[in-house]
Amino acid sequence: MLLDLSPEQLLYTALIFVWTGFVRTGLGFGGSALGLPLMLFVQDQPLFWLPMIGWHLLFFSGLTLRTRLNDVDWRFLRRSSLFIVPAALVGVAGLLNLPNQWLVVFIYTVTLFYAFTWMMNRDIRSTNHWLDKVLLVLGGYIAGTSLTGAPLMVAVYARNVAANQLRNTLFVLWFVLVTLKMSAFAMLSVDLQWQGALLLLPVAAVGHVLGLKLHQRILRNDALFKRLMGSALMLISALALWQMA
Repeated sequence: MLLDLSPEQLLYTALIFVWTGFVRTGLGFGGSALGLPLMLFVQDQPLFWLPMIGWHLLFFSGLTLRTRLNDVDWRFLRRSSLFIVPAALVGVAGLLNLPNQWLVVFIYTVTLFYAFTWMMNRDIRSTNHWLDKVLLVLGGYIAGTSLTGAPLMVAVYARNVAANQLRNTLFVLWFVLVTLKMSAFAMLSVDLQWQGALLLLPVAAVGHVLGLKLHQRILRNDALFKRLMGSALMLISALALWQMA
């Protein structure tokens, strides 16, 4: 339970959830990818954090979309879901069956890859339909396992969805994927951590509002933002993997 953490851990957790809320609405993706590696330093159990992240994704994406469903690229969302959803379901199965240490190593390895591409200002790009499908399947699987597959799927969506519809379309995708994951958790009696999610909702809301206010500024400085975040994540992931070695 969240309240079983020490006061210092609770403080760190609150700050991390402010950060994830900020990234989620500031970039339109990446709250989990940039937040979960930090959460694992507080408590190295992915299944402890993922339900809370899931509740917040459902709440804030629903809040953002309530008046914006007309500004979603439904056609591409349906087409891409044929590749993403089955892979995500396989990823959820892996999350629930793989040893915890394997999951932690997997999450930090994926994060290290993202960190390197961002630090070197090398965006993940898709250049053809076959690569689109590969990235969607990989992104779906990673999202099913750890909710950190967004950068791979965004590479495809950014090429195929109009810029003015991109963030809203991604929010619908996150809503669908998280609904599937949370449904699987419920069916298999995984603790959904709704009390912890509720307690952290106000601090995540602070980040959400800041992200909405600074969204356009972040997009104008996207390369610098990602380079700074990539450098920080590189250090965090390398330190975590070194400690586990």
